[in-house]
Amino acid sequence: MNRLHVRATCEYRTNLLGTDIRRPRFSWIIDAGVRRNVRQQAYRIQVAEAGSGFDEPFWDTGRTASERSVHIEYGGPGLKPRTAYRFRVKVWDTTGAESDWSEEGGFELGLGDPSAWTALWITPDASAIPADSKPVFLLRKTFELRSDIAQARVYATAAGVYELYVNGRKASDDLLAPGWTSYHHRLQYQTYDVTALLQAGGNAIGIMLGDGWYRGGLGFDNRNYMYGEQRAALAELHVRYADGTEEIVGTDGSWKASLGPIRYSNIYHGETYDARLEQRGWSESGFDDAEWSAVTAVDLPYSHLVAQENWPTAVTAVDLPYSHLVAQENWPTAVTEVLRPVSSFVTPKGDTVLDIGQNMVGRVRFKVRAPAGTKIVLRHAEVLDKDGNIYFGNLRPAKQTVEYIAAGRGEESYAPHFTFMGFRYVMVQGYPGQENGLPLDAFQGEVIHSDMAPAGEFECSDERVNQLQRNIRWGQRGNFLDVPTDCPQRDERLGWTGDAQVFISTALFNFQGAPFFTKWLRDLKAEQHEDGGVPFVIPDIVGGASSAAWGDAAVICPWTVYRYYDDLRLLAEQYESMKRWVEYIRSQGDNEYLWDTGFHFGDWLALDAKENSYIGATPTALVATAYYAYSTRIVRDAARVLGREEDAARYAELHDNVVQAFRDEFVTKTGRIACPTQTAHVLALVFDLVEESVKARVAEDLNALIVENDYHLTTGFVGTPHLCFALSNNGYHTTAVRLLLQDSYPGWLYSVSKGATTIWEHWDSIKPDGSFWSDDMNSFNHYAYGAIGDWMYRKVAGLDMDPDVPGYKRIRIEPLFGSTLLTRARAAHDSMYGRIESGWRVNGERVEVDAVVPANATTVVVLRGAKRSTVTEGGERLEDVEGVLSIAEGADGLEIEVGSGSYRFAYEAPGLFRETYSEKTKLNELLMDEKAVAVLRRHVPHLLEGALADIARTASLRQIRENGMMRVPAEKIERILEELAAI
Repeated sequence: MNRLHVRATCEYRTNLLGTDIRRPRFSWIIDAGVRRNVRQQAYRIQVAEAGSGFDEPFWDTGRTASERSVHIEYGGPGLKPRTAYRFRVKVWDTTGAESDWSEEGGFELGLGDPSAWTALWITPDASAIPADSKPVFLLRKTFELRSDIAQARVYATAAGVYELYVNGRKASDDLLAPGWTSYHHRLQYQTYDVTALLQAGGNAIGIMLGDGWYRGGLGFDNRNYMYGEQRAALAELHVRYADGTEEIVGTDGSWKASLGPIRYSNIYHGETYDARLEQRGWSESGFDDAEWSAVTAVDLPYSHLVAQENWPTAVTAVDLPYSHLVAQENWPTAVTEVLRPVSSFVTPKGDTVLDIGQNMVGRVRFKVRAPAGTKIVLRHAEVLDKDGNIYFGNLRPAKQTVEYIAAGRGEESYAPHFTFMGFRYVMVQGYPGQENGLPLDAFQGEVIHSDMAPAGEFECSDERVNQLQRNIRWGQRGNFLDVPTDCPQRDERLGWTGDAQVFISTALFNFQGAPFFTKWLRDLKAEQHEDGGVPFVIPDIVGGASSAAWGDAAVICPWTVYRYYDDLRLLAEQYESMKRWVEYIRSQGDNEYLWDTGFHFGDWLALDAKENSYIGATPTALVATAYYAYSTRIVRDAARVLGREEDAARYAELHDNVVQAFRDEFVTKTGRIACPTQTAHVLALVFDLVEESVKARVAEDLNALIVENDYHLTTGFVGTPHLCFALSNNGYHTTAVRLLLQDSYPGWLYSVSKGATTIWEHWDSIKPDGSFWSDDMNSFNHYAYGAIGDWMYRKVAGLDMDPDVPGYKRIRIEPLFGSTLLTRARAAHDSMYGRIESGWRVNGERVEVDAVVPANATTVVVLRGAKRSTVTEGGERLEDVEGVLSIAEGADGLEIEVGSGSYRFAYEAPGLFRETYSEKTKLNELLMDEKAVAVLRRHVPHLLEGALADIARTASLRQIRENGMMRVPAEKIERILEELAAI
């Protein structure tokens, strides 16, 4: 039996149905079992048409000498539209071992060129069904087929949201198709394999068509944005028979239309369903549609559509272009998990409420037996108020309400079709017998989001942090519903660019997000302004544009996707968009190297903001120029990666000039940051905006700002994601860990202490007394502050990638541990090469570090505080360990390069977590160390409580010595320092 096994994908999927990609890419993971240091020497890819064998493949690379196993581009004859292909891969390693062929995967092209569409956009005739009718439309068509059906596909989309039915069965479990894109520029269509749903003889297709994002009225502050005045559907069924002949059934004038039982459906407000109005069998061939509206087919051009008016009868063509249609790019939206209620109860106000036990996004499905006409109402909310009543205030105008009117036909089951809610609690009204308690088994929460595969894990010795990680993941699941929204519950739910860029690294660690961001970034590129400016939200229904840190998503997001997946194609595709954003900044104001003009959100929601302001105290010009430098650096690096040397030189020079302008404007001559905010120091450090000679001083000042604030942050959306990196990378990792573990306001664990199951928009969305932040803007599911996850995975657990090699081809495992505050941590990530793990545990002075490295990758493991002579792996000396490629001792410890495999390193590290104290140490810092507090109690108990405690708290030991009021002589300070050194 071969010891190498290969798992292959095409464009991140095992089976890709309906794509416009004409040169798809293949990637694979090699499973080598327990063998170590397995590297690929060669590969072979074969592609065959679905109906052909691999003995005469459509494309065969032959044995190709290469270690590359990510994104190998198809290089064969032109692929044909509406054609299915199979692929398989085998590899050889450097020992000559040959794998078996991988399991077959498949990909199939969609319709291809927009001119290939033969169907017409249709919508009910306004004389029979007005365009502004609230009920969902039902559209249907019957047709006859022969018996020898070999293959059938439906290509469909909508101006609105739709569900496709064939012979009474839903064609897919996907929801809210065609998803939300920048509809004025791009509209996705879906491909459905309906072969098994068709039959010889009579058949029927049905389309249920709702408003969705297209004309549902989007936006906050009563914007009511609509892309168009009327819904429309476009669909083509292509049937291929065994003899090779084909038949096409498309939307045209022969379809019929009616209104359905969904009387109202809206993304923000919910859905009303009257089961009495169900037309059973409406999408089956035997249904009597005599009372449905008559239809007329209208011919339209294929490359684009111009307005057509006064259509004569029931179904008319709509002036929507075919040229905007693209095949489905993102993962489809689907139900990904089912949650059962944990309890039901009656609130002090007398409301009957279900508790799902988790703040989630999706819908409730329920069963009921009730007389005809019984109305059941569900109102969804995220939290209870301090009195235990369900709280709807933060929803603003969004109703999040579902109404169901029973048909009275025995047991009925219902879940809304074209809406979603953000909620943990559900107020139930009108359910039969609810005065005696709700039957929990009659209800279930269905979690809905883009169907991304889980990719990351993190856990540690502090269960509160583990809950934080769960909250981060749930926040992402709730807000990655076709676009990266800010929140899933109020009248907003928009793709804010700033939120997306600060969270994207955390997001890609936890879930496979390449197709998700590929689709969203194409929308960003499509909606980028002619001058290079970038809208605040994508898709843009707000109108504002070009704030620093928000518009920088155009640069940061494609670069991060490239870093995670080695996706050069997306980077190249977005490169001009990236450049245009930097050039937009360059054109602002009088100084091309300083961005001090225009509106900016700044350090949004920072706690150092002035009263009645959402913008933090850090000057917006400082934030803008810092991000200007950062984006310019990324464009420089992208140019180098893409081989654009002239651009690389140009943007390197620009970057140098912007950095110098930042220093001239925001750094004093003595090397201090001119603005005394945490965020100003954070950005200067993480974006490398200060000279190396003063970096230590800036880091010391940042640490002092944290310590003086009793280990609490004041940062907002801009500073928070980078705060702990700025500390850990500059010698203050213990401070960073203490910030993480801070469970009083403001801190990440404060919300956990309040029972949060997702990330909040504000540090104090629920205040210590149980009251709420303002109803105006108070989401309890807002992922941005969950960006701390990126630091947890990379610095605490130590799982990182080489800064010069993308895609985890070369991994860096370097845990900084958890000071004395954590005793273990572990992170895992499913990369393009396979599963990576980094874990550690500390027991006294003994340290163990685990590393799992996938085949065809290597890792540098950095063991802090280790010496070569004391480290073992699996109980053996390093020199005797298979898979160890090199060993080097450095200032911070031991660097060991290893090949693939599983490793456990163990060593003794006396003093690794010992704190070093001096006269510069502030009393606050000592109070975080239990052993140090014991020393202080022996020598200066009067500084720990009483009148002097508050004054001394933020003072250094030197300041305490120099302040006669403290009554602490120099000899006592010396004695304290001696005992601290002995801890």
